[in-house]
Amino acid sequence: MGITNTQGKNFRGTGVALITPFRPDGEIDYPGLKKILDYTREGGVDYYVILGTTGEPATLDKEEKIKILEFVAEYNQGRIPLIAGMGGNNTREISHNLKEYPLEGYSAVLSVSPYYNKPSQEGIYQHYKALSQASPLPIMLYNVPGRTGTNVLAETTLRIASDCPNVFGIKEASGNFDQFSEILRHKAENFELISGDDGLAVPMIALGATGLISVIANSHPYPCSEMVRKALEGNFLEARKDHLKLSAWMSVLFKESNPTGVKAILQVNGICGDMVRLPLVPGSESLRKEIHSLQMEKAG
Repeated sequence: MGITNTQGKNFRGTGVALITPFRPDGEIDYPGLKKILDYTREGGVDYYVILGTTGEPATLDKEEKIKILEFVAEYNQGRIPLIAGMGGNNTREISHNLKEYPLEGYSAVLSVSPYYNKPSQEGIYQHYKALSQASPLPIMLYNVPGRTGTNVLAETTLRIASDCPNVFGIKEASGNFDQFSEILRHKAENFELISGDDGLAVPMIALGATGLISVIANSHPYPCSEMVRKALEGNFLEARKDHLKLSAWMSVLFKESNPTGVKAILQVNGICGDMVRLPLVPGSESLRKEIHSLQMEKAG
């Protein structure tokens, strides 16, 4: 499906929230990173999201984040668009990083709403207003209250979108269809609603979402991308079939936290290792047995 991004808008299709592979000693596995970049691109994803939640940025230091951003941009060579994850709960620090981090080669920034602090809706608004003023790139909001502890209400999303011209969309992972509908009813035509939940992508696209930023696209890039493409084309019968085929895999992803599940699948499939950084731990033996069982069902 691809991306039209002349002004940081019209992100359509499948973005992969890319993992950060680690070696057994816990250091970044750059050959593994190349492999997952190739695997997902060749599988049909439309764009990469680097250093999103699935990339474990909470356990990466500043120097590692900078090196990953530079490495991916250099290796990608403009083949598909890049979004840099740059969120957090320290508004001043993020604003500084937006000015200082190497964002050459990136099309936009994905910024999760502040976590832990539990700001009011006014605090969330003022946070994004400050980031909007600091950012050299268009910004996509990211609402995931299951992780942040605070929901970005639809009225706050719409207020930010109205007052901050370079905020062009939101990755919505609240699971609240009333909230999705309110955003879709009142948003400007060029403001994008993007699913942040693999399992809700098809019904959200049916309502008017323009795509998905996916975890499962790390391990299943082709079927995930095809599901989203068919839904965007209005072929919901076939998109539903793809969703149901992927649904068992989707349930595995989050049984032991993200990205533990998807890294376990990738290791079983020989793409890269399953190492995560503490406080996360690699997938359990029971999780691996479930993955093997799903693979046997598919083979059968």
